[in-house]
Amino acid sequence: MLQIKTFVFNPYQENTYLIIDENQDCIIVDPGMHNYIEEKQFSDYIAEHNLKPIYLINTHGHIDHVLGNKYVADTYGLTPQFHEGELPLVIQVQNYAPQMGIRYEPSPIPETFLTENDTITMGEETIRLILAPGHSPAHLCLYSESNNFLIGGDVLFKGSIGRTDLPGGNHQQLLNSIATNIYTLPEDTVVYPGHGPTTTIKEEKQSNPFIRG
Repeated sequence: MLQIKTFVFNPYQENTYLIIDENQDCIIVDPGMHNYIEEKQFSDYIAEHNLKPIYLINTHGHIDHVLGNKYVADTYGLTPQFHEGELPLVIQVQNYAPQMGIRYEPSPIPETFLTENDTITMGEETIRLILAPGHSPAHLCLYSESNNFLIGGDVLFKGSIGRTDLPGGNHQQLLNSIATNIYTLPEDTVVYPGHGPTTTIKEEKQSNPFIRG
């Protein structure tokens, strides 16, 4: 059984997630820590619960989701993993973060990249990657069928969807991704978004004003 721990970090109020298994191994998803206080809060939790980080995954490459990549790499020896299509966005962050007054240490760049055909294994648990572009060029979501959850990044929110006016965004592509790759999941799937509260596929199909099922 997998458990989810949520942190809310940085000025964008981004959701950083830990996926934790029964052996206390954990996957770090979208580390958004942007100062020493947030870094300490994050690492203290891992230490206090005797967790062992084994993967660092970015759903996509926007600034609020990669701010903590360097810290995680330095602290836990993990290289971030993301889709190759997100590489230009990750590289661009170091150019515009100072203009926004945000402290940023450039993210390490992996030698290999994730694809939508990959799965991630934690003990006996398997997490499937779902490609859902539109908010960004090659956005990945993490889906656990056996645990009934989706870590959806900035694709689908409670009552909303991801912005498409940022570099690499495409509104119609995002709607297509949601309809084809997200709304086809079981309706009781719990969605952990990149910002804001959790929701379910059923709730969004019934009430999301941008796209209904």
